[in-house]
Amino acid sequence: MAEEFIIKSEAIEDKINQLLPSQGGFQAGVDFSASTMVIPIVDLTETAEGSALRLDLQKSFSHNTATVFAVNNTTTTVVTTTGYFRIIGTATVTTLTTPGTDPKCAIILSDGTTDKEIWSQAIQSTGNAVGSSVAIDLLVKLDAGDSLKISSNKAGADINGSVRQIADLSGNLTNP
Repeated sequence: MAEEFIIKSEAIEDKINQLLPSQGGFQAGVDFSASTMVIPIVDLTETAEGSALRLDLQKSFSHNTATVFAVNNTTTTVVTTTGYFRIIGTATVTTLTTPGTDPKCAIILSDGTTDKEIWSQAIQSTGNAVGSSVAIDLLVKLDAGDSLKISSNKAGADINGSVRQIADLSGNLTNP
């Protein structure tokens, strides 16, 4: 036979008020109780949020959702819409034996006035031929007026990859 217990916890009361505001949360004179009876719980969270995919599958790319970029010796604006985006790719920088401008690849967030490099890769020109290739896997958020730029400062800097929106600004998941 199941036993009933009264639980007095301000932390639990606060969490219920936060999660269930339309239910009025805890009200005066209402106790939170527990039971030793085992009751199965069915988690419908993913379906209720509009996504029936596991999170790792939800972040995958598809032919229709991938925005592909290949940038060399220029700066390209890749995304101007709001939301959360996943960026995957590879940046490769190489130097020739003649010192000069250091090759650099960068991922930039811009608010229309100021650019901020959130990721970059560069090699210092030393007179020796050297190269480096680095994988990229980033998540970024773009607010209204923001844009995502991909930059390469010279021919020895190549950055290639894809961008995909994974959620809107409210956090509603975008399936691939």
